[in-house]
Amino acid sequence: MIRLATRMFVYKEFYEEYKKRHDELWDEMQQTLKSHGAHNYSIFLDEQNGYLFAYVEIEDTEKWAAISDTAICRKWWEYMAPLMKTNEDNSPVAVSLKPVFYLA
Repeated sequence: MIRLATRMFVYKEFYEEYKKRHDELWDEMQQTLKSHGAHNYSIFLDEQNGYLFAYVEIEDTEKWAAISDTAICRKWWEYMAPLMKTNEDNSPVAVSLKPVFYLA
C-alpha cells in the first residue's frame, strides 16, 4: 500500500456542511474511490484554522490519479466547491505532505 496525506482548506461557516456531505457520501462516489484503489481514507478538521488533513492508502498512483477523470468525481468536486478552496476545475486545492515518520 502507498500512504498519501494532503492538506486542504474548508471555510469556517461550512464546517458542519462539509461533515454532513461526507457523512452522506454518494454510493457511486464511494464505489469509485474503492475501485480506484482507496483504502482507509480519513479526513480530519482543524477547527481553529479550517485546515483539513486527508489520509488515504492506495494501491497504485496511476490508478488513483485516474479518479479525477471520472464523471462522478467531477460532479463531487462541483458539489463541494462552494465549501472550500478549489482550483479552476473545482478540484480541491490540496498540498501533498511529505512523510517523515511511520510506525507499523
